[in-house]
Amino acid sequence: MYMPRHFEQDDIATLHALMRNHPLCTLVTLSADGLNANHIPLHLSPEPGSYGILRGHVARVNPVWSNVKADTEVLAVFQGPQAYITPSWYPTKAESGKAVPTWNYTAVHAYGTLRCVDDQEWLRNHLDALTNAQEAVFSAPWKVSDAPDDYISKMLNAIVGIEISITHLQGKWKTSQNQPEGNRAGVERGLRMVGTTEAGLMADLVQGRNG
Repeated sequence: MYMPRHFEQDDIATLHALMRNHPLCTLVTLSADGLNANHIPLHLSPEPGSYGILRGHVARVNPVWSNVKADTEVLAVFQGPQAYITPSWYPTKAESGKAVPTWNYTAVHAYGTLRCVDDQEWLRNHLDALTNAQEAVFSAPWKVSDAPDDYISKMLNAIVGIEISITHLQGKWKTSQNQPEGNRAGVERGLRMVGTTEAGLMADLVQGRNG
């Protein structure tokens, strides 16, 4: 990933927070047929290792788990808040006209090796962890145990687990750091006027909150 120094984010806690808040990643793998990309929610566990471990599951009929080359590095791409930035928000645009649009975004690239897990107990523990993490925001959270045991057993037979031991993390926070203070303030105001949740999250980042 192209990484100007002023956009680099290397705080592990901040990178992990984005991965937890935006768990649907693009998993890029290499097989005998070439590059493959799958969109899979991955649950992050902070242990073991310095960077943590990612656990997920795929349909048994998905060839990603059987076609991936052994000992080949895989890449999981997580994307956080993003927003189009119009030059109309820059005070310098009114002064000189020297301004162009850009796109602000946050992203984490997690590299590691992939292991496939075809074990119902492992899968059940993984599904409990993944479900509990996502259901925590609801007043009456659904649990895997709410469904009949025979139904869950049938569903478990239709999936295979995947586990990625993270060996390297890259984070890019492109949040107008390369702009003068006045332009950053203009971007923040403009994003808040847009009024969407995503624009508000990016406005916080431009302001210097949450990483």
